[in-house]
Amino acid sequence: MAAKRFYYSDTITDFLNRNTDEIIGKLTLSSQHDINDETAQSWTEEILTLHNTLLPYSGNGSVYFEYNIPRMGRRADVIVVINGIVFVLEYKTSEQKFQRDAILQVWDYALDLKNFQEGSLNRILIPILVAPKEKDSHCKLDLKHFEDNVYEPLMVNSNNLGKAFEKVLDDIKCQPQPTYDDDIWAKSGYSPTPTIIEAAIALYEENTVEDITKHSGDIDKASTELNLIIDYCRENSRKAICFITGVPGAGKTLIGLNTAIDQFNRGEKAVYLSGNFPLVEVLQEALTRDYMRREKVKAKQEGRKPCTKEEAKSKVKAFIQMIHHYRDLYIEGTEVVGNEIKPIEGYFQSHTDKAYIPAEHVAIFDEAQRAWTGEELKRFMREKKGIKDFPYSEPEYLISCMDRQTDWGVVVCLVGNGQAINKGEAGLTEWIESIHRRYQDWDVYMSEYLIDSGDVSKEELALIKQQLKPREDLHLKMSMRSFRSEKVSIFVNQLLALKKEEAAATLKELGNYPIVLTRSLETAKQWLRDHARGSERIGLLASSKAERLKAISINVRYQPDFVHWFLEDDSDIRSSNALEDTLTEFKVQGLEIDWACVAWDADLRLNKEQTSWQHLQLRSGTKWQNINKPINQEYQINAYRVLLTRARQGMVIVVPDGSHDVPPDETRKPEWYDGIYNYLKEIGIKEI
Repeated sequence: MAAKRFYYSDTITDFLNRNTDEIIGKLTLSSQHDINDETAQSWTEEILTLHNTLLPYSGNGSVYFEYNIPRMGRRADVIVVINGIVFVLEYKTSEQKFQRDAILQVWDYALDLKNFQEGSLNRILIPILVAPKEKDSHCKLDLKHFEDNVYEPLMVNSNNLGKAFEKVLDDIKCQPQPTYDDDIWAKSGYSPTPTIIEAAIALYEENTVEDITKHSGDIDKASTELNLIIDYCRENSRKAICFITGVPGAGKTLIGLNTAIDQFNRGEKAVYLSGNFPLVEVLQEALTRDYMRREKVKAKQEGRKPCTKEEAKSKVKAFIQMIHHYRDLYIEGTEVVGNEIKPIEGYFQSHTDKAYIPAEHVAIFDEAQRAWTGEELKRFMREKKGIKDFPYSEPEYLISCMDRQTDWGVVVCLVGNGQAINKGEAGLTEWIESIHRRYQDWDVYMSEYLIDSGDVSKEELALIKQQLKPREDLHLKMSMRSFRSEKVSIFVNQLLALKKEEAAATLKELGNYPIVLTRSLETAKQWLRDHARGSERIGLLASSKAERLKAISINVRYQPDFVHWFLEDDSDIRSSNALEDTLTEFKVQGLEIDWACVAWDADLRLNKEQTSWQHLQLRSGTKWQNINKPINQEYQINAYRVLLTRARQGMVIVVPDGSHDVPPDETRKPEWYDGIYNYLKEIGIKEI
């Protein structure tokens, strides 16, 4: 069920004529939670201050209390619309001082409305932080606006709130508008595009996909279809494998998380599994922190101690895990018998804390095409687990775990393409062949798109013809990664394919998604700082083979703690926002930031004719060595594809000058870097 847009609204005239108890009664009725004394007291203070400050504007606007910001999983305390100007108010009634996180919070609310709410596109938005007990001397009433007409937050106490309204309305001359326009604004379409971290948190708090996503139609349909398949298998004791496909950034991971969390919230057991260690670690930590935040509030209301962080994390790990941990969990107590895996006789009777049959009936494998081939898994099992002649590929083994269920089970494969960056990955073919070899009683669901795409050959499809059940809604057609332009991935693909004219044409269509170019890392860092607002995240990215960027203080061999990099704010030097640590493709795939600096080294450079890429790696401290294997060249191209598609709002590309030293540094020849720079410049990327 979608959340209410706001708890209470009125024209300013009617708001002024209602008493405090009546308004609190309406707020309480609309709330989905029990109202404690602290909340009621905050509402009272907000109402009383606004009764005093809005008297001059009777007839000129409207008020909205507890206005929903679904992407952030929060509600703005109050929104006041006067003469069409939108004031976003965040009260901190218990705070003595203005706190940095509160300033960023109210700024984020205003930015969210500007970026994702239709009615705010052409509106002026003024975020205001209200700390009623703060000193007058600490208040900030200076007006500073940006091109999109979102102002820097004002900071006021109870005495200065009226002055803030007065100053804004004096400086910005807007004609009075009918109050019905305010309601059109308040109820206008909201189409957010959350980061995967924001989406996971919002879903965990039992928001719906519809609440939190732009283009939710595709995702809604796929989620609904997936739930229907799960319900059918449960009710009819069937086993099935579902393939969900989609363009890069279409929301496949979101569907996986939504399914796992939805089943968890229903009391069912499902698990989201990924081989992407950074993604899993960041999501687990983000959800644990969010659970702890909500748990502290709940525990305080109930007069008890909150749970520990370890207890919170164990709840999260119940439905988000590393695929390798899941695999290892169910290999324990088994042995190779012929060409099968069997339980060791008597093991599970004497080890009652272990299980041969998975606890979950639904297992969701993200980036399923990355599962290991039989050779790769056999090597791993021999070298790391001491198991000789392991008979399965990873797809075959993972299906076998669910096949142990005596009644029903569903395996969901989320399938991406164009981002292979590791060797030994099996691709979609191995999943199909595994089903044919061992699991011919399973149903197979996939979209008509996948059937027709050529990603699965006609010969492979013929193997599972009797099991195949086409479902159109299992393919996602629309990318949602960059809310500013859906054509960024197209541009990056053209750039890397050396389709100069096509890339130049697409670049012109990117609209308000800026891509700029510089030779200076410091200039790039300043560009990032100038563009980021509120809690928007900035960061440095580079290829794992970009070892000569060390000359400009980017050391890709040093890999920082990526959890802190993604989750801490700029008061923490470990945060991406500090612009001190750089992540490579292996640590950012599946995750994203708002504004990125991509530093480009000579590991991927152009030949003199600019007709092909040269692929290199630094094998010693004195020279680059060619990468000759086509598959490894593809991995390197895909590494840059990953890096160039991590930014949601814009990016700056840094191509260093190279070395002009005497004697010359043979690993940093200027002509290598000039070739890259000139190519990007010729495409039309603006220099700064």
